[in-house]
Amino acid sequence: MSKSTVRRHVPAWEWRDAAAAARQRHRNRAGEPYEKALRAQVVRLYGSGMPQQRVTATLGISVEAVVVRIDPSQRRSRREAARLAVEQQGELLPQDEIVARYVQGATMTELGKLYGVHPTTIRRRIPDDLIRSRSRIPKPQTRIQSGRVLVDEEVRRRYAAGESAYALAREFGVSAHTIRTWIPDADWRGRPAEKAPVPPSRSAQPRTGGVRMMLALSDEKILARYRAGQSATAIGRAAGVDCRTILRRIPESERRSHLQARQLYRPAPDVDADTIRALRAQGLSWAAIAAEVGLSVKTVRARA
Repeated sequence: MSKSTVRRHVPAWEWRDAAAAARQRHRNRAGEPYEKALRAQVVRLYGSGMPQQRVTATLGISVEAVVVRIDPSQRRSRREAARLAVEQQGELLPQDEIVARYVQGATMTELGKLYGVHPTTIRRRIPDDLIRSRSRIPKPQTRIQSGRVLVDEEVRRRYAAGESAYALAREFGVSAHTIRTWIPDADWRGRPAEKAPVPPSRSAQPRTGGVRMMLALSDEKILARYRAGQSATAIGRAAGVDCRTILRRIPESERRSHLQARQLYRPAPDVDADTIRALRAQGLSWAAIAAEVGLSVKTVRARA
């Protein structure tokens, strides 16, 4: 019979999902010789410190199959798995070669990029008596970039032979500016490096404090226009200056408040409540009434 026929004869509350069915199949095959041998290999490899991905690659099974065959009490946490991976990766690093490169002048960051590990991993491979102080690190004669050792002398020799800085930068995988820093100024064929201008000292700069700006309008005319109702912005536009400059020429006692300026420059239309109610009775919406009388919807509703 088909699976659908079997499914119709099994109550719905006893159906198993895919994960439960897989676990049941593993339990049914637990007594088979192949299953016993496979479980023993998984436990042995995983117990030796090998991560799950390497176990799956070695045995040719999936990660889920490895997890099912490992007892939950024996599974490693993520932190412990990461620690073991770092230790196993560090065992494959050539310590003598790392120490030799470090003594020659390479930094831990450069060595980490070269071997594909963190600088802290490189630090663990170098003896404490060889660690350089940060303030006394000598300038390295060789640089490591993208897994290749760049020698300054080689760059200078090839540049003196006629190769361009752009060609060298393209070959070594660095910028032309980096190549420029490795070549002495006397051998450089291009333009000399531009030096930043030295700013004048504070004592040499002319002091302008206390000098008042001369405007096209006198203070009396500014005050007269302001009293007549013009705004500081309009007066500043006429004088060709900012409105804050105009406000500094007006005494504090003469300046208008924000509410006074709004009522003066943007007077609200004289619309009473009867007009709004009449428009509302005609079937107009609040938005249509506000657009007709020149007020906001909130103001129209408040006046009605």
